[in-house]
Amino acid sequence: MFRNSLAQIHYGNSLEFYDAWPAPTVIISDGAYGVLGFDGDTSDHLGLPEWYEPHVKAWAAKATPQTTLWFWNSEIGWAAVRPVLEKVGFRYVNANIWDKTKAHIAGNVNTAKIRRFPVVTELCVQYSFEARINGVSLQRWMLAEWERTGLPLREANHACGVADAATRKYFDRGHLWYPPPPEKFQLLAGYANEHGVPSGRPYFSMNGAEPLTTEQWEALRYKFRCPHGYTNVWQRTALHCGERLKAPTGRAAHLNQKPLDLMGLIIQASSDDGDIIWGPFGGLFSASIAACRCGRKAFAAELDSTYFQLGVQRFNEPVPMFLNL
Repeated sequence: MFRNSLAQIHYGNSLEFYDAWPAPTVIISDGAYGVLGFDGDTSDHLGLPEWYEPHVKAWAAKATPQTTLWFWNSEIGWAAVRPVLEKVGFRYVNANIWDKTKAHIAGNVNTAKIRRFPVVTELCVQYSFEARINGVSLQRWMLAEWERTGLPLREANHACGVADAATRKYFDRGHLWYPPPPEKFQLLAGYANEHGVPSGRPYFSMNGAEPLTTEQWEALRYKFRCPHGYTNVWQRTALHCGERLKAPTGRAAHLNQKPLDLMGLIIQASSDDGDIIWGPFGGLFSASIAACRCGRKAFAAELDSTYFQLGVQRFNEPVPMFLNL
């Protein structure tokens, strides 16, 4: 095992270590793609659900409502594993696309033979771990609490001081719903408890004694902040520079080494200083190194001895610049 003030890096299968790791704010999964890219990888996407399932169950057992999962994979790989993630409580937030640009295409691709457009992308899909109150999702709980008040739904807009955002966003019944910010939640709860049917009070309460505080509500939402100018498409060439690690043979040490700046982007966007970042499939530990350099605490494991040794050496490399979010 390698350890420093911010990182705890294990040699072995991460399934052996999850129980001992503290609860994660961020999980960065960069495991099997179904392309036989490493010893133990599946031969195609059909084997991925079984491969990931014990890990996903272990993640769910330690996740909190503030946990964000970033799931790296191919389009078909993610599609295969998606039901496993959703079955245990991970909820889809957004699909982010790493566009490696045309520079990723090796030579002149014979599209007549491969019969498709050349692929220059990977997915990094963002998931939250669904918070529940009394076994009910926040989305359903929010609407049910307001309906208990006996107030018309449109009154939520008046409570929040907006034209129609409250009913259109905070009480949306579909996939466009998102939890209101703490200040808006406080306005909704305050209005409901002042104007709602007296016999049903308190409203928006977990303990039946008083409404949730803004701090308690914030703890039920995953962390996220988006740097100015970024979208869900990240145009960034694959690594062909000094950051790319080489094996003793001179070839690339890892088929799919992730750029540190992209890892830094998702870590800073979904966590705060001192938060816990898991890297279950460490590889060359790009996620863990980025976490440490962002002031987070990294916990990771890798079962390939070559990857482990090469990756650990990277912790002493010069610090690159990251986004200042």
